[in-house]
Amino acid sequence: MSQTTDRLWGARFKSGPSEALAALSRCPERYFRLTPYDLAGSKAHARELQRAGLLSEQETLTMLDALERIGADYRAGSIAPTLDDEDVHTFIERLLTERLGALGGKLRAGRSRNDQTANDLRLFLRDHVRTLAVEVLGLQQALVDQAEQHVQSICPGFTHLQQAQPIVFAHHLLAHAQSMLRDVQRLVDWDARTSLSPLGAAAMAGSAIARLPQQSAKEMGYSGVCENSIDAVASRDHVAEFLFIASMLGINISRLAEEFCLWSSRQFRWVELDDAYATGSSIMPQKKNPDIAELARGKAGRLIGNLTGLLSTLKSLPLSYNRDLSEDKHGVLDSVDTLLLVLPAMAGMVATMKVDIEELRRQAPMGFTLATEVADWLAVRGVPFKEAHEITGALVQACEKHGIELWDASAALLAEIDPRLTPEVRESLTLEAAIAARSGWGGTAPQQVREQIGRLKTALAAQQRWTEDYQGFRL
Repeated sequence: MSQTTDRLWGARFKSGPSEALAALSRCPERYFRLTPYDLAGSKAHARELQRAGLLSEQETLTMLDALERIGADYRAGSIAPTLDDEDVHTFIERLLTERLGALGGKLRAGRSRNDQTANDLRLFLRDHVRTLAVEVLGLQQALVDQAEQHVQSICPGFTHLQQAQPIVFAHHLLAHAQSMLRDVQRLVDWDARTSLSPLGAAAMAGSAIARLPQQSAKEMGYSGVCENSIDAVASRDHVAEFLFIASMLGINISRLAEEFCLWSSRQFRWVELDDAYATGSSIMPQKKNPDIAELARGKAGRLIGNLTGLLSTLKSLPLSYNRDLSEDKHGVLDSVDTLLLVLPAMAGMVATMKVDIEELRRQAPMGFTLATEVADWLAVRGVPFKEAHEITGALVQACEKHGIELWDASAALLAEIDPRLTPEVRESLTLEAAIAARSGWGGTAPQQVREQIGRLKTALAAQQRWTEDYQGFRL
């Protein structure tokens, strides 16, 4: 005779699990954050059981009301899992049977923890990628707002961390915004692939009871149902893809963070951080440290680690479901929480920074950043660029020898280097002329930068609408 157990899997066992097994098998406390999403899937499954004839209309209404009340009690903090609740599914079934008796046990029919856990994480992620996108948009907006103030602010541009050519500071800021625009685009693309419900797959072969999963998928805001029941419970490529996007976003943030560490240093002196977004030293009273940028830069490693950890778990894992897959939630929850800490802090730091426009301009021509203008000037006049490059290099060497700038070169010195170098070249050797010359699409000329800002604002508005138009389950 079988014994009654609160576990979802113990019917064929003569004794309970060892303490060691129970401790290892019980999900970490943070996994119970999926409770609202498990409740959403349970409501959809209850309606599926009514369609299958296993629940009457009144039983369904009673079940839905109980699930709604459990959700309200969980949000209020009046209920919590116990040590005997192995996971969120056990937690909810225990509460249902305590409140509804035998009726509560009916909800398990036609589904498995395998498709439940897959569904819970999909709902959680589809909800939270919208929240993350909103925070990324906040950082992008801070960059755009600063860029609009610095369309005319000339600064040095860099390659190899060496001064290269003059640009406007807005153009540099927008480069970071563009990379984050793609991060949100990746989330949008990811969501289109992830918008398939695994409910109805049951353990792995499909359900003999829940045969209309298309309807429950629609109720949960999915666009359809997973095509293959084995794939539905065994795949986690959508989780790995999300963790890649989170990692890429973390890397893009870290690149911006690194530049703030440089820009706010005494060596650069480009920006001053607001006191609310900087820290001091416990021993050196004069210090003003870019800790937000440094912390954000460090978190990128954590995000990358979550991705590599899951990929290592998935490697060579046989189909279909294996308990190894329970590790998927660790990286997801940590990555979401990490980004939700980093993004608003970075946005605030960017929004409140003060830019030293005069210092930017002073540094803009240093290191002969206008040398390319000489080579281009010669090329436009028919000099093969190979020769123009060599002539310009010779001019730079001569200027270094005499301790002068390019625009200070006399007519005699220019002619000595090459007779094709006439004094008219000096007209190109101004910061304004160099900036204005880069007027092609995507260039640093102020008008092009203004147009870039306009297009970027349109793209950000579309992404904002995407975050608002979600019809699935949200907290």
